[in-house]
Amino acid sequence: MNEPTDKQEPLRVVVADDQAAVREPLAAMLGLSAGIDVVAAAADGHQVLAAVATSTDRPVDVVLMDLRMPNMDGIEATRRLTEQHPEVAVVVLTTFADDESILAALGAGARGYLTKNAVRQDIVRAIRAAAAGQSVLDHQVQQRLLATARATSPAPSQSLPSDITPREREVLTLIGQGLPNRAIAERLFISEATVKTHINNLFAKAGIRDRAEAVRRAIFAGLA
Repeated sequence: MNEPTDKQEPLRVVVADDQAAVREPLAAMLGLSAGIDVVAAAADGHQVLAAVATSTDRPVDVVLMDLRMPNMDGIEATRRLTEQHPEVAVVVLTTFADDESILAALGAGARGYLTKNAVRQDIVRAIRAAAAGQSVLDHQVQQRLLATARATSPAPSQSLPSDITPREREVLTLIGQGLPNRAIAERLFISEATVKTHINNLFAKAGIRDRAEAVRRAIFAGLA
């Protein structure tokens, strides 16, 4: 993804974690990253929702969300954000990579899922991808989703439509492998704009909401 230019507004980010020893250094670290403006830090889901609701003059782009927080956890906060502020992307950053946490977070609407061993570059990349409507899943998370898919019979609603073209199937396969658009373009020897067109068509045909759901569909269809 291209670095922000002077003409682009910095991404407005809320950092949510119940531990101040994690939340404050994380907010400071992201605040030093080009093109990112940390506008609030929250200790629970209620504070996340309040921070988003009160940032009317500077709308929030992305919430970096911990899962296990008091009063309102990250899953419920993500669900409410998806319902009330669908324009705000959620990237989960947690120590938990179990099936229940992953599926609950993605089901609630999270666009990205990282574990806390992610380095700064990974976190920044996930924030930028989420703001652009894309998803970044930790490698460990992808492996857990794949294992879950292998142990689960796909539901009829998860099968792919018959009008999916061979090229769209190739694109979905590469999405399922976690490749970003630029890498997909290089692999298929097409332009990144063409990849985006294929993804838009694929999502429309298959009723796929976002990239995280595309990864799940690719896995259940046996493509990843």
